[in-house]
Amino acid sequence: MRLGLVALALIWGLNFPLVKLVLEGVPPLAFNALRFPVAAVVILGILLVPNRSIERPLRRPDRHDVLPIVGLALLGNVVYQLLFIWGLNLTRAGNASLFLGTVPVWAALLAVAAGQETVSVRQWLGISGALGGATLLVVGGQGLALDGATLGGDLVMIGAAVSWAAFSVGSRPYIAKYGAIPYAAWSLWVGTPILLVIGFADLRAADLASLGWVAWAVVVYAGAFSISVAFVLWNVGVRRLGNAQTAIYQNAVPVVALVFSWPLIGEVPAALQVVGAAIIVASVRITRKPIPVRDGRGAVPRGSGTR
Repeated sequence: MRLGLVALALIWGLNFPLVKLVLEGVPPLAFNALRFPVAAVVILGILLVPNRSIERPLRRPDRHDVLPIVGLALLGNVVYQLLFIWGLNLTRAGNASLFLGTVPVWAALLAVAAGQETVSVRQWLGISGALGGATLLVVGGQGLALDGATLGGDLVMIGAAVSWAAFSVGSRPYIAKYGAIPYAAWSLWVGTPILLVIGFADLRAADLASLGWVAWAVVVYAGAFSISVAFVLWNVGVRRLGNAQTAIYQNAVPVVALVFSWPLIGEVPAALQVVGAAIIVASVRITRKPIPVRDGRGAVPRGSGTR
């Protein structure tokens, strides 16, 4: 599973420089309206492939689970996406990446408060170290500016981080019940039509006919991999390792983005950023010891935790 989370960091890290190239010609809301339908179709294809490794077959959620699942889908696929885009527009990219890097902290706090997980001192050290490394990445790139001009966007990005962490923690019981892939499918299918409606005006105004094959390839990549496949990997990680330990891998995303941004968009990493990247990698390794994951009654299931 840890290899899957490494793949997740690679997918999301590559996504940043690729999307940055496309957003120069496509408004953010229009971009979401293009990539989410791709994600919805890809997750359907994953479900239709005859593969017994899929944990659970797709079935209709129980009646008493429908509203919570819809609410969580709106939180993770609509609220988070809108806060992320809005915050990124109001603050610097460096600030955005730093505040989004607080997701592991919020996920750990919420998971402990919900009685789902216990987080050891070692895990807190890893989370704190990764956050510190992310700060060095931002400061080293001279992309951090905490002042009145960016305060609104900074607060929105904190809201985005909290919303994703809350979505992840709230989703765990349903991932355990219905499976990582079916739950990802339901979540995407609930959020996609709403994002289409929200982005429709920008989609009509965009000059899609002028987009080249590279831009369309990025749209497909951003939908198929950075949303659909990554969503499944995240859910599997939450089910098997818990929210806090899964979320820590998100701090590796800026490291991957740093590596790919050099050849793709010409952003050369500074020495302080290399140090920050090394700290993040070391911090993720610190958290390799599994966190005991509790079931819905607060008990630690047999076979979970350390082995």
